[in-house]
Amino acid sequence: MTVSKEIDPKIEQSWKEHLVSEFHSDYFKNLKHFLLEEKQKYTVYPPGSRIFAAFDFTPFHEVKVVILGQDPYHGRGQANGLCFSVNDNITKPPSLNNIFKELHNDIGIPIPANGNLEKWAKQGVLLLNATLSVRARQAGSHQNKGWEQFTDQVIRILSEKKNGLVFLLWGRYAQAKEKLIDTSKHYLLKAPHPSPFSAFDGFFGCRHFSKTNEILKSQGKEEIDWSL
Repeated sequence: MTVSKEIDPKIEQSWKEHLVSEFHSDYFKNLKHFLLEEKQKYTVYPPGSRIFAAFDFTPFHEVKVVILGQDPYHGRGQANGLCFSVNDNITKPPSLNNIFKELHNDIGIPIPANGNLEKWAKQGVLLLNATLSVRARQAGSHQNKGWEQFTDQVIRILSEKKNGLVFLLWGRYAQAKEKLIDTSKHYLLKAPHPSPFSAFDGFFGCRHFSKTNEILKSQGKEEIDWSL
């Protein structure tokens, strides 16, 4: 089955093959129409070429770990298509700073000056936001337009077709996705969100980075180099 010319997103080929039915669906056509209208009226982040960056950097067959976010950052130059990640030379948002603090406390990696997580993505860490676009300076502005239906299906497909994935579910929103995952064959690590509002309620001290590597090692998989 091939994707029609009408809906032919530029997305990594192995993902396109698994998601082709989504691209042909009515909801996705409506989503595309919504995005075209938004871009005529507003600035939308991330740039179109980066909307599917999480998939492009982490092909389906390479996924070992999944980190779930909610929305792209809505400030200028921040969003790069990977959840929690920012472009080079952009100030790190508070949640990302807290992720790096926990990483340092967990396995001793120095807190990096750079907040671009592409290196993680290239090692098999799928950095997936539930919503893949946002209107500039308006958080949540592209929620409930179809993206969540698409990314929920991504999680279902990963759960069904792969084994032994490690899902990092930070915060209630991400933890609500547990219902999409077959917990009999995948690993779930749950903690509060790394936001300053909740990081001290259990995100700090969760040790998810070392635990993830322990799980990968137990399966004979290469561990993640979490340094940047």
